[in-house]
Amino acid sequence: MRNLDTAALRALVAVAEMGGVTRAAAQLNLTQSAVSLQVKRLEETLDQCLIERVGRGVALTLQGEQLVGYARRLLALNDEIVVRMSGATAGGELRVGAPCDLIHLHLPQVIRAFGERRPDVRIVLESHVSGALHERLRAGTIDLILTTDLEPAPGAETLAEAPLVWIGAPGGNAWRRRPLPLATVVGCAFSRAAVERLGASGFDWEIAMEASKVSVDGAVAADMAVYMMLEGTIPPGFEVIDHRGALPDLPGFGINMAATQGPRRRLAALLAADMRLAYAAHGMRIAAE
Repeated sequence: MRNLDTAALRALVAVAEMGGVTRAAAQLNLTQSAVSLQVKRLEETLDQCLIERVGRGVALTLQGEQLVGYARRLLALNDEIVVRMSGATAGGELRVGAPCDLIHLHLPQVIRAFGERRPDVRIVLESHVSGALHERLRAGTIDLILTTDLEPAPGAETLAEAPLVWIGAPGGNAWRRRPLPLATVVGCAFSRAAVERLGASGFDWEIAMEASKVSVDGAVAADMAVYMMLEGTIPPGFEVIDHRGALPDLPGFGINMAATQGPRRRLAALLAADMRLAYAAHGMRIAAE
């Protein structure tokens, strides 16, 4: 049985995520030739072609894409083992981000348990729309993100999937009005998905409010407008609208997780492992305290 080189696997993952050998080498603080050599050794070990030249860049082959999926899981486990078994006390700060819809879904319990095990680590929690979280992760200003996406971003893993549903005030009538009064959050993927479905169906609608999530919640609670959320994340004071086909169906979204490959990747891998377990055990149900 042949053993895989984790450094070479990390190089391949970096090539996949950065879109080329040059940027991967910069991220790993290696030379381009060193990264290319590590990928070549993987290809020789597995007797498979993993990347191929496309114009001036490179792209993963089908075998390469399959290996990257395995490699991410193996590297996350490798980093978790190193931190736990070495008793490392890296300490410092770990920045975690999620959209406001996901803040109360498993995140509080996971962060609390992590803090009890690692009191040396200060966790900073941020809430932004998914697009902004992806940008922060790429920029290296955040370490672990949970996002809601129609399709997972490169390097992300899907923890759960749920349909998007229309929500309104309990017993409200806003959804019966025409044009349909729609509340939207600036930059929110849910809002874009709803607008696209309404437009595609020729539905009569108008934006009643475009603001922050807090303001939108107030408008929906007052029965001024309708909004969209993932089934299973509806907070008290709102209800799923039983429109029985009177409104267009909405698409399903994935709850995805992605972690930094930067200096705090080992700590991020530990928290990611806890988050993965929470979603595996409870799915879209709120975990018990």
